[in-house]
Amino acid sequence: MTQQGDNWWDKLYDESVPETGPTATGDTLDDRFDSAALATAAGAEPAPAAPPADPPAPPPPDHAPWEPRPVSGGAPRTAPAEPPRPPAPPVPATPPDPGPPAAAAAAAAGSTGGVPLPGTPRAEAPRTEGPIREVRVSEVPAFEVPHYEVPPYEAPAPWSTTPEAPASEPPAPEPPGSAAPEPTVEVPVPRPRTGHIGSGPPTYEPEPTALPAAHPGELADLVADTVLDGARYGVCTLRAAAVRGDSARYRGEPRRDALLTARFGHDESALVLVAVAAGARTAEGAHRAAADACQWIGEAVGRSHSRLSEDIRAGRRGDLKSGLHRLTDRTYGRLRARAADRGLAPEEYTASLRCLLLSADPDCRTRVFFGIGRGGLFRLRDGAWQDIEPLVPESSALAGAPVVGYGSPPPDVPEATPEGDRLTMDLGITTAPGPFVEDPLPPPAEPFRFRASVARPGDILLLASNGLAEPMRGQPALAKELAARWADPEPPGLAAFLADVQLRVKGYADDRTGAAVWEA
Repeated sequence: MTQQGDNWWDKLYDESVPETGPTATGDTLDDRFDSAALATAAGAEPAPAAPPADPPAPPPPDHAPWEPRPVSGGAPRTAPAEPPRPPAPPVPATPPDPGPPAAAAAAAAGSTGGVPLPGTPRAEAPRTEGPIREVRVSEVPAFEVPHYEVPPYEAPAPWSTTPEAPASEPPAPEPPGSAAPEPTVEVPVPRPRTGHIGSGPPTYEPEPTALPAAHPGELADLVADTVLDGARYGVCTLRAAAVRGDSARYRGEPRRDALLTARFGHDESALVLVAVAAGARTAEGAHRAAADACQWIGEAVGRSHSRLSEDIRAGRRGDLKSGLHRLTDRTYGRLRARAADRGLAPEEYTASLRCLLLSADPDCRTRVFFGIGRGGLFRLRDGAWQDIEPLVPESSALAGAPVVGYGSPPPDVPEATPEGDRLTMDLGITTAPGPFVEDPLPPPAEPFRFRASVARPGDILLLASNGLAEPMRGQPALAKELAARWADPEPPGLAAFLADVQLRVKGYADDRTGAAVWEA
């Protein structure tokens, strides 16, 4: 190596030179290299004011950047003149936050002409691909922001349900002395819960008071206080209700009236049955007899509903009467058998039975009534009630002349002569029992009732138990009130019909059951 080269090597690794590790002053070889590199790069930047042209290449240095400058020999070298700097941007009003140490190092380097001061951390410059070209502000085309006219915001008017009057037509002035009428609302007066007919209310309360006594093993025999039902088939509308009487409500007795509404079949061949049964008032277990009568007649009609529906639609009155009479006799035969099973007399376990058959065919207006016992069948036509209950002969008219072997002996046959001798000879032979029945005759059976009628549009047919039929016949005010309430062609609802059936009349406190049919 040359003498010059040994000189810088000795100075670099001289023992008097302090250690090259990190020092407090930061004057290391790397710092010097970076300082020289930045100074050389700064001298190569083109002048801001010169036109864009390639700057002349600088002369090659006579020594390496990391070599120290010679102390003796030759004239001292001077650093090339630094080109003028571009004008600094205006200083903002609020100084920017120096941020992390890298930003502080960059600020320090700018204040010393691009050369960082010793001891400041080195900031790494961002790397870019390709040459960096300076863009002048004058080269950017001017952009003018268009101006748009925005109308002022107007709040929408509140919603209004009535259209506003045009502005050109002012409202007509009100005449003097006239005030706007106050709005009135007409509310229909509801019907009373339970009304009454006559001079005064009945003795009993209008609402239920006591429940019937119940037994743990006979809960199925309990009967509800009120039953309500309705339907519409063909051209007729049905309303039916059964209500416990005021006397039974007060004494805690069960309702003795039974009501059954049933439909058998489908479409136009369907048959509607309405059965009303009323047990004897003085008999114990009368409500069971009434329920059995309704159930058994319903089963009998249901098994023969196809034939009955055909006979009704065809108008076979004779076949209907004989067939229904036979079905009714079977029902009462079962009642007598049930009475024998309970150890009761036939008259102690029986009930009056009244039934109505309606066809679902809209072209058939034949209404068939049949039954046994007391009750009522009424028709409201042209605003007037008609009692169309089939007439039956009186019980006394049913007794004929005595028949041989039955009945009491004729009154004109003497048992002995005036002397006291009998007309027979006593030969010591045991006399056979005589042909005369000495026991009293049983009461005659209730006659069978049957009626087939053709309804008209607007008719109302009412099937009533004895508890409703008696006040209808005995109190004309009740019949008149019902005719007024049912004058509307539209049938009442179930609740309104119940209120009509419950119209109370003083002196009539039995159970009430009614089934009404409105003809369209």
